[in-house]
Amino acid sequence: MSITTEPKIEYRAERPYAGIRTQISHQEMGSGIIPQLLDELLAWLAEQGTQPAGPPFMRYHVINMADKLDIELGWPVAASLTGNGRINANVLPAGRYASLIYTGIENGIKGNSVLIGWAEENGLTWDRWDDIKGDAFASRVEFYLTDPDDEPDMSQWQTEVAIKLAGDQT
Repeated sequence: MSITTEPKIEYRAERPYAGIRTQISHQEMGSGIIPQLLDELLAWLAEQGTQPAGPPFMRYHVINMADKLDIELGWPVAASLTGNGRINANVLPAGRYASLIYTGIENGIKGNSVLIGWAEENGLTWDRWDDIKGDAFASRVEFYLTDPDDEPDMSQWQTEVAIKLAGDQT
């Protein structure tokens, strides 16, 4: 069984969300920060009388595997909200995205590698730039499609990785 679906390209409309941005090392990713921040956001959305309009996600603003990752944990919402300083109101930009779904939380790096390799083989380029802190992206997102309450086995969790393409590539 393959750990990833076939990569695809699709246009995505702008998508508003509420998020908490932080900088952490790759090693700290498994420290419980992801569920902690997503739970905090979910409680805040409930206080605003708003429900999520899709699965939670992690947005990678800047990637530097040797140092810090500049990430944002978020929940999509139906309409823009006003943040409170800690919680940001933001949007995932519209555009063409390359994406695939990988299975198993332990396969995150492999799933991303498959998508990146496929894009290279097909002459696609990302909407990205070199930043003083690492590789910066206009929109690189992992959507957590599996609810841990429904499927406690992390090897069965499905995650969609989607990266915005540069320009008008098809």
